[in-house]
Amino acid sequence: MNALREFAGSARFAQAVTLVAIGFAFSTHALRSVLGWPGLLAALAGLLALCGVSLVARWRAVEWYGILPITILVFVGWCAASVLWSHTPGISAARVLYLVAFAFIGVYVALMRDTIQIVRAFGDVMRLLLGVSLALEVLSGILLDLPIVFLGIQGDLVELGPIQGVFGTRNLLGFIALIALLTFVVEWRTRIVPRGLAIASMVLASLCLVLSGSPTTLTALGASLVALAALFGLRHAAPATRWRWQIALLASSVVVVVLAWIFRIRIIELLDARGEFDVRLDVWRELSRYLNQNPLQGWGWVGPWPDAAPYVWIEFATDREHASALSAYIDAYFQVGVIGAIMFVALVGVALVRAWLLASTRRSVVYVWPALMLVVVAVTSFAESFALTEGGWMLLVVCAVKAARDMSWRDALAAGRPPVQSEQL
Repeated sequence: MNALREFAGSARFAQAVTLVAIGFAFSTHALRSVLGWPGLLAALAGLLALCGVSLVARWRAVEWYGILPITILVFVGWCAASVLWSHTPGISAARVLYLVAFAFIGVYVALMRDTIQIVRAFGDVMRLLLGVSLALEVLSGILLDLPIVFLGIQGDLVELGPIQGVFGTRNLLGFIALIALLTFVVEWRTRIVPRGLAIASMVLASLCLVLSGSPTTLTALGASLVALAALFGLRHAAPATRWRWQIALLASSVVVVVLAWIFRIRIIELLDARGEFDVRLDVWRELSRYLNQNPLQGWGWVGPWPDAAPYVWIEFATDREHASALSAYIDAYFQVGVIGAIMFVALVGVALVRAWLLASTRRSVVYVWPALMLVVVAVTSFAESFALTEGGWMLLVVCAVKAARDMSWRDALAAGRPPVQSEQL
């Protein structure tokens, strides 16, 4: 028994469980396609058991105070409360448990591994998933010239895309390829992997990103590059003047958002995204017909859309199948009302502010990673609902927890000191 407890509490076991957890969260489409929902849920239960065993074995090594940001607790709690007024209470209860399960996985990863270890784990998993995706696209589009139907691979590689990989849609592939690219950049800058491997990984991620042909991802890429340049400037600014640059950056961001809204039609045309925008506009127009019935509390949390009213009515009206509202913010608004939407925006916003302040003040480059991930999540959430389900939700929880633990307002107020301190790493 002691040997088993020692094994379960070892750093190597935690590392292995972390790799499996990240890989599972971002390959749910492939696993669901192969195993079906029963197999996926069985695998999820097994993973949760491994996380629980590891957590119990390392109980004394974990600092439990202030584990979860209040924003996560409030949002998840409100989603759970929505079961009471949901039009599909059984589905809502099951989907809330599903949401909590991936949140638990995210908390486990954030607690068990340092930020640099998390970056390395994400890098290893992304290399594998993108490599397998590209290999299957070559097999389908070039060697066999046949689609792999059960995975959703259409075999369009010979026409230079769009490709889907093992993720089911080109937009999800683009989202994951962008996460991977930024992760590989941080790996390269922190030198936690060999230079050749880092460069090859960045080439792989860039290739998948381009071949996905996702306008949403291109927009998020532009935002992340601007954020990366801004962080580079802030990190090299004098500490005494950094706050002025932060204010100037905030003002500039507001101006850019306003201009982007004014010239949105032109931007959509430049990105060749008119078709995708029209699809989203149709969905949002139909959603607005039902929003007025439950504006404050929403229709009840369901996560990915089930085959139930009013979601099937919206699909019938738009003559397309949809798994979401194609916007995390609108999905949150529709499912848990304006109250839930405000909570979700607060969750993303507070986490982003914390991570941004850490990235701009801490010397280690690894602190840039959570900030970049949250920029991608925040921007992508305008046109996709990835941040509310599975891997996207787990990533959001990981970054929010790490940012909160490294810059806890509660700890700062209790100690009577500013929440951010310079760190020599």
